Amino acid sequence: MAITYCFNTSTIMPQPLMDKIRIAGQAGYRMIELWNSDLTAHCRQGGSLEDVVRALEDSGLQVPTVIALHGWSDTTGEAHRDALEEVRRSMDQAYRIGAKRIIASPCLGKVDLDLAARNYRELLGIGREIGIMPAMEFLGFVETICRIEDAWSIVAQAQDSEATIVMDPFHIFRGGGPWETLQSIPASRIAVCHFNDAPRQPPRERQEDKDRVYPGDGHLPLKSMIRTLRKGHYHGGLSLELFNPEYWKQDPREVARTGLEKMRAVVESA
Repeated sequence: MAITYCFNTSTIMPQPLMDKIRIAGQAGYRMIELWNSDLTAHCRQGGSLEDVVRALEDSGLQVPTVIALHGWSDTTGEAHRDALEEVRRSMDQAYRIGAKRIIASPCLGKVDLDLAARNYRELLGIGREIGIMPAMEFLGFVETICRIEDAWSIVAQAQDSEATIVMDPFHIFRGGGPWETLQSIPASRIAVCHFNDAPRQPPRERQEDKDRVYPGDGHLPLKSMIRTLRKGHYHGGLSLELFNPEYWKQDPREVARTGLEKMRAVVESA
């Protein structure tokens, strides 16, 4: 298993975009996941996407995925057409900074999985036009697409060899599905694997993004997850994704370094 350590900038979210890029490179990461919201804010404040590309090159960082596409999974009619306008803008933005994929996030509420599958297939078509492919995400705290099984059913119905899924131990745990399902997903269809851990308290059903902790500091079966990925010959990025406001208060350089050390410790001991 050839792991490339990746830094999701949510881990130091309050920092300016260019600082996030420099910090990730200096800490020793080789990949970085950026957010469309940061890219948009950077441009609105007088920067450019060309600035971002130069900063990535200077820091030696590749961008496996950008986050995220919203509003597409449960919409129809005019609302769907409006959502697709934003989808195209976000895809173009991600493509222009060199990303190969962009994460397609599900809606929070109830959604018809057949509708979501049709809409995801449509995203794949748009992605081909632009040059960047959407990766299906499940979120453990949403009502419908909260487990691996839900996202994979959408990927499978798309009947497209470039349809992929995003893995995330926190969301596997929070969604309540069986960890064993990971074993049935071809590693070649995993776009990126987010990496994090969860505490024992509060109870699973009450945990939120802010409760995430460094890999190894919680109780999730991360070593088993790594062994499964290794067995499947996963060759993608392992991306530190934390939204913990306590970490946001700390020195962002130290948070980035600590996160990388803890990821390596889990991987090397698996």
